[in-house]
Amino acid sequence: MNIRGIKNFFQIASLLLLLVSAALIAAIVTMHFAIHGAEVQVPALKGMTVADARAQTAGLGLTLSVDNRYYSGDVAAGHILSQAPAPGTVVRREWQVRVSESLGPQKVDVPETVGHDARVAELELRRAGLDVGATVQFPTAKFSAGTVLAQDPPAHAQDIERPTVNLLVAAPDDVVPDGYVMPDLVGSSATGAVAALAKVGIKAVTRTADVAVGHVGTGNEPPAPPVPPGAVLAQSPAAGVRVDQSTQVRLTVAR
Repeated sequence: MNIRGIKNFFQIASLLLLLVSAALIAAIVTMHFAIHGAEVQVPALKGMTVADARAQTAGLGLTLSVDNRYYSGDVAAGHILSQAPAPGTVVRREWQVRVSESLGPQKVDVPETVGHDARVAELELRRAGLDVGATVQFPTAKFSAGTVLAQDPPAHAQDIERPTVNLLVAAPDDVVPDGYVMPDLVGSSATGAVAALAKVGIKAVTRTADVAVGHVGTGNEPPAPPVPPGAVLAQSPAAGVRVDQSTQVRLTVAR
């Protein structure tokens, strides 16, 4: 091969290499835009109306769902209180943005349902614009099955967070309750407390602790009564908390 042929060969090879490099660069750029072109930043939605926020997220290829509704004295009804993911988060298109909606200031009066039949109580709550939250059954021989024993929040409560009322209802005799209200065990015998919890299928673990000597009293102040060994000093969960068979109760017992 003469010099001219060699020169032509290198020119053709260089041209081919240039074309291959250009093709690789074009492929990389195309891939980059294909990947990052499908990503968007989540906009700031707090304070916007749900309708406006839905329109803005839809324009970015995102979907919006209202997960919760809360009362608020600061944010007007129908406007957004919070969002997830946070503003500025980079996500892929079709990502779901979850928001909570303001109901404005609380204007409804929580009705009294204690002592009513659970079905009647639910109708009263819905008539007042409230939802029924958790309904927990509690075994008791003092009230007929289906009677509301307690409610949370209580009647006429102010500054409640959500339009939801939870009910504690008397359970029928043949129904296994799905939960209990933790009793106040402080001061009672640890042996009796453990046995009472075990009777409804709740396990309790105990640990002992020394008891400080009570004061002897000064002036008109009576002396503090002694704490007998074996008495419950503290408990977890606290009295009034809902518990079930999966709850482990911890008792601190006087040594």
